[in-house]
Amino acid sequence: MPAFRRDPAAPKSRHRLHRLAGGAVRRLPAPRLVVLLVAVAAILALTPYLLVPLYRFIDPVSTPMLWRYATGARVERVVVPLSHIAPALRLAVIVAEDGSFCRNHGIDLGAIREAMQQSDENIGESRGASTITQQTAKNLFLWPGRSFVRKALEFPLALWLNLMLPKRRILEIYLNTAEWGPDGEFGVEAGARWAFGKSARELNAYQAAELAAILPNPVARSARNPSPIVRRLAGVYERRASDYGGLDACVRSP
Repeated sequence: MPAFRRDPAAPKSRHRLHRLAGGAVRRLPAPRLVVLLVAVAAILALTPYLLVPLYRFIDPVSTPMLWRYATGARVERVVVPLSHIAPALRLAVIVAEDGSFCRNHGIDLGAIREAMQQSDENIGESRGASTITQQTAKNLFLWPGRSFVRKALEFPLALWLNLMLPKRRILEIYLNTAEWGPDGEFGVEAGARWAFGKSARELNAYQAAELAAILPNPVARSARNPSPIVRRLAGVYERRASDYGGLDACVRSP
């Protein structure tokens, strides 16, 4: 019976195959990691769009609130329905922040063009081109500060908010998530109590205008101890609210 003879090339072949297979195994995690990162990014990008329809019924929190919760900072917030907020305040905020709120679809291209054409001396007092819907999108899902990346994310979110939620609900969410004081006062009820010691439903037209005047920076501006610029802007907004009382027609009670 002939003796069994091992092919001398066989071990080398098996070694070569093992080496190739091992190299393939070592390279597999990289594509998997890329797929995982893409999947995570897609989930993060889509989550706001999935959450927005739920906000018809659920009162959301803002990203600044979440950050303060995470860092142990103070958060004072009392959620109130729009019907428990003084009509003068609703109108003052629309006058100050987004005069086309009832007409636009979440963004205002005309306001964007005007903001880009503003002279340097007016920039300090300007409100920029963000609509109330854009600011709501930023408060709920994005971060403060100015950047092209944030704006690029903000635009489609604002359009989606406007598509999925009625104007009345968008304003209600905005008033309950915006920052209204220097020490974690979120929502207009907490802001009214801090500034005037009364509920948001009890504010008169001038107090409402003062609160609207601090919205660009409630840490630097105060309705409790109003500076000359806050007083001047409050007077402007009170007069405009009187002259253009129909700007809040879309958020009035049916």
